[in-house]
Amino acid sequence: MGRLIGILLVIWLVIGAFAAYQRGYFDDGDKNCSETSDIVLNIVAGPLNYTGINPKTDCSDINVPEPSK
Repeated sequence: MGRLIGILLVIWLVIGAFAAYQRGYFDDGDKNCSETSDIVLNIVAGPLNYTGINPKTDCSDINVPEPSK
């Protein structure tokens, strides 16, 4: 039973990665917080991407402290 769940999980993630590829998320070399999280969300959403779900995130309210000098 565990092996079947593992296989289904891999298929789910492959479908999600293909959906992210179709949306052009892997085209650019430089990624920011928002683009990276959109890629991850699309991969995790898997086949749900084809039902009209388009997961997006907004990293604009994340405050990262600057390193001290």
